[in-house]
Amino acid sequence: MSAPATRPDSRTDAALDLLVRGRAHIFLTGRAGTGKTTLVRRFMDQAGEDAAIVAPTGVAAMNAGGQTIHSFFRLPPRLISPGDVKRLRHAKVIRALKTLVIDEISMVRADLMSAIDLSLRLNRGIDEPFGGVRIIAVGDLAQLPPVVQGEVAQYLDEEFGGPFFFNSPAFADAGFLRLELDTVFRQDDPDFIDILSGVRDADLTQSQAARLNERVTQATGFDASATHVVLTPTNEQAFRINAQRLAALPGRETAFDGAVKGEFDPRLFPTESPLLLKPGARVMMIRNDPGGRFVNGTLGEVDSVEGGAVRVRIGTEIVRVDPVDWERVKYVYDEKEKAIGQEVIGAFKQLPLRLAWAMTVHKSQGLTLDKLYVDMGRGMFAHGQAYVALSRARALDGLWLSRALRPSDLVRDPRVDGIRSVTHDAPI
Repeated sequence: MSAPATRPDSRTDAALDLLVRGRAHIFLTGRAGTGKTTLVRRFMDQAGEDAAIVAPTGVAAMNAGGQTIHSFFRLPPRLISPGDVKRLRHAKVIRALKTLVIDEISMVRADLMSAIDLSLRLNRGIDEPFGGVRIIAVGDLAQLPPVVQGEVAQYLDEEFGGPFFFNSPAFADAGFLRLELDTVFRQDDPDFIDILSGVRDADLTQSQAARLNERVTQATGFDASATHVVLTPTNEQAFRINAQRLAALPGRETAFDGAVKGEFDPRLFPTESPLLLKPGARVMMIRNDPGGRFVNGTLGEVDSVEGGAVRVRIGTEIVRVDPVDWERVKYVYDEKEKAIGQEVIGAFKQLPLRLAWAMTVHKSQGLTLDKLYVDMGRGMFAHGQAYVALSRARALDGLWLSRALRPSDLVRDPRVDGIRSVTHDAPI
């Protein structure tokens, strides 16, 4: 069980060439498992020292190797008005910027997108869309939506016509090309891919729904966790299953404390601190191993504890896993090199794994799982959540559902279709 690895694909290579050699603004999208993250990493490796990557949340920014949008542009963590956009102390970074990648763009609200445009114009002194900086916006509108409620949602509807990034006039004025990856690498079964497309579009046929509902099991989440990874809508459910499974193992727990240096908000910890482990505990690796022994998403079982490290059985092999550093960075201008660089502002050191009998749908983002149990609970209550959960499965025969899928589980905001009216197909 591992994170998906994309296979060579001519369309993916053409997409990379457009990103690297093109000059147009790009909205890079595609359904789950089409290799968006891999493509962005390949692009950033070739983009040079005049590109930066930002994301709407701390976790997404850290995973992408960049900064949050709010910290990069010094914006307040609330609804943003034009008066909140200021001249920046690190304006040299802004002026040196040629390309800005915005990851998890589906979570970016319209007011935040407009603030990015205004800040780049103001701090670069160029009255063009996004101050003349090329924007590559990356994400899937069928997955993670912006979090808006109550008066904020009403304001965004009245001011922008909707909450999404593409509702910002700045996005429409810039003239984005829509680059949609359509080769699915995570699943091989065309029928399962079609079923997932139906879930994504909230448009399942009766036969597709019937086939999916054949995967309903009578097992509870706790029972299923013996053989399957359980996905739940809430942290509380995942924590409870992991704690119960760990307590049921014989032997004593060992607590591994993480170490923090500099600025690192505990809410951004990629795993627990302290992390409680025992021999026999199912764990998931949450970093790629430089030696290639495992990747982010690989499942294993704790074999033994060795001081500050653990030995983990992965398949037929046992590997030693030592603590690693996660770094928080900010972009700075290197006067000597006349280029954009990164400065580490904080670090968190811990074992690169977490308990993996259960996890939330949100934390499963990007993973591929061979044996998956989806705890439907009282319903998949957010836009795209059922799609994110079900699309983690590599194949239909490895998927279990806690109950039959209902029409009410397929929550899809029809306003996401508005992206097509403000973008044009990329010529690849």
